[in-house]
Amino acid sequence: MNSVVLILLAIVIFVVAYLTYGRYLAKTWGIDPNRKTPAHELEDGVDYCPAKTPVLMGHHFSSIAGAGPINGPIQAAFFGWVPCFLWIVIGGIFFGAVQDFGSIFVSIRHEGKSLGEVIEDNIGHKSRVLFTVFAWLVLLLVIAAFADIVASSFAGSAANGSVATASMLFIVLAIGFGFAVYRKNAPMVVASIIGVILLAACVAIGLAFPIELPKTFWLVFVFVYIMIASVTPVWILLQPRDYLSSFLLYFMMIAAVIGIFGAHPTIQIPAYVGFHVGNNYMFPMLFITIACGAISGFHSLIGSGTTSKQLDNEKNALMVGYGSMLIECVLAVISLIAVATLTTDGLFANAGYGSPTIVFATAISGFFATLGLSEGAVSATYTIIALAVSCFCLTSLDTGTRLGRFMFQELFAGTKVGKQLKLDNMYVATIITALCGFALCLAGYAKVWPLFGACNQLVAVPAFLAIGTYLKKQGRNNKMLHIPIIFMSCATLVSLIMSFKNNLMALIGGGLDGAATFTNVLQDIIIVPIVILAVILLIDGGKVLWGKSK
Repeated sequence: MNSVVLILLAIVIFVVAYLTYGRYLAKTWGIDPNRKTPAHELEDGVDYCPAKTPVLMGHHFSSIAGAGPINGPIQAAFFGWVPCFLWIVIGGIFFGAVQDFGSIFVSIRHEGKSLGEVIEDNIGHKSRVLFTVFAWLVLLLVIAAFADIVASSFAGSAANGSVATASMLFIVLAIGFGFAVYRKNAPMVVASIIGVILLAACVAIGLAFPIELPKTFWLVFVFVYIMIASVTPVWILLQPRDYLSSFLLYFMMIAAVIGIFGAHPTIQIPAYVGFHVGNNYMFPMLFITIACGAISGFHSLIGSGTTSKQLDNEKNALMVGYGSMLIECVLAVISLIAVATLTTDGLFANAGYGSPTIVFATAISGFFATLGLSEGAVSATYTIIALAVSCFCLTSLDTGTRLGRFMFQELFAGTKVGKQLKLDNMYVATIITALCGFALCLAGYAKVWPLFGACNQLVAVPAFLAIGTYLKKQGRNNKMLHIPIIFMSCATLVSLIMSFKNNLMALIGGGLDGAATFTNVLQDIIIVPIVILAVILLIDGGKVLWGKSK
């Protein structure tokens, strides 16, 4: 199979899906361009702030992308390229993009409130509390993991030091861009051109002058940074940094497509290996592993947490929500091509590649080496790709911290400790959220990280329920959500139950050391309440969604 055919097929399918199914959803749900959005109604200059569409697109796309659409398809490729490709396409169009678009839509129809508040209005208070606690805990895991990933990408080598230098300069550039566009009214086109040029300069300076400091320093720095970023007005840092960082992602994707067309590498892994490969079953593992490449519950938290508060016009929700997810699906297909052309079985670790990021960077830079580029140019391409991945992790990290702050504020609204300390104060909520993430990072988040995939996908279920129940109460068609709710519920719950069983059997079989025993017991203790919580949410949400209307 030629990779050019695969990437062309994917792009054509996604464009057609956007123009047909995406527009169908907008019409069916009742998108109203004349309706005032929360960004205008509740503008406060901190969280609620109308953003120019390209800027908001950049923020949303950078926040949802992260490393997920690169890691997921590469890790699932050992099942064969056909099942991976089919799930990226089908899941992206009918699951992931629908969830992302719908989450933004229901949030702007509820004053830009987060998904927990939407659930309370349409399902009930108990479901809202359960969901908010669960989502906040998932965000803590995201914060702990991504902070460790970012700190690791800044330390350990001169190449990582280059990433650190470029990232620090990039933060300063973003602040300057925000002031120029939102306070000095600089033309967006002119500001963007200058911003991209300066972004390239940041990369060049980073390559020339790497900052080499230990990981411990960067870990502390990252947590201080996200605490500041979480309470800083979005127009100063969040909007401009995410917008500019999106150009790195666009560049990376365009370069990858050019490399594929130029080198036209052949896909080497089998089309289909089998339903049962090693100790892994295609269902549910494929659908959990590909994650952000097809659907991610984390996206619904971003859409209803930060994006909805910056949407200038309802009609933009289609492009920002549905469109961004389809672009991310294209990145997932590129990632699949990377591992499928670099290995013969999809088992990248056995082939000597330490991580999916290395697979991606090696494959894309290798395409350009095939085209005859110099060794220096190929090396620079590799470094830029590594920088881009690190940048998106940092983007997802500070967006996740802001989302955690929102949820903590909503969960403890009106609650005081003593007479003065208000738990819903944004500074208090930020400090508690960040410190909990920091503690989890130091305590060893890796012990529970294997559960993250299923937990992340599980967040999509209440997101779909929130969208579906709102549409039902508005008397609008919600049938397009029924299959996603049922399928994602089955996939996530089966995955968690299988993990519980495997851990239990390993414990019964004996032979585990103390650390492994502790990890298995801890995971099983966590799985039980998660499954119970999911079942309660499904029952309560299902009664509203499929019950008789009152």
